[in-house]
Amino acid sequence: MLVLTRRAGEAVRIGEDVVIYVTGVNGSQVKVAIEAPDEVRILREELLAHPPRIRTRDAAVR
Repeated sequence: MLVLTRRAGEAVRIGEDVVIYVTGVNGSQVKVAIEAPDEVRILREELLAHPPRIRTRDAAVR
């Protein structure tokens, strides 16, 4: 694991096509902007543990 220190306005590049910008820091929260091609899937880590439930028409009827 690589650990970096960045300040607001600085960025990290991953490969050729992905750039993560630190856009703001407020206490213990960091705001980031991610620039990546459309085919790169970007998810918050907590969404992997609890994927959203998809409602189907059949489920709504029951």
